[in-house]
Amino acid sequence: MGGIAEYVGWSPFWVRILFVVISSLSAAVPGILIYIILWFVMPKATSQSYQ
Repeated sequence: MGGIAEYVGWSPFWVRILFVVISSLSAAVPGILIYIILWFVMPKATSQSYQ
């Protein structure tokens, strides 16, 4: 969600909140669990990530 937020110029916090709300209202509730796990497991982006 951080990459999407950067692409559209929004705050990552609000993109994540929007994802959780949309996922909660749909059949994608397991998507929230997967997202939270990946949020902790994936490394943070560095300046070299964008080269």
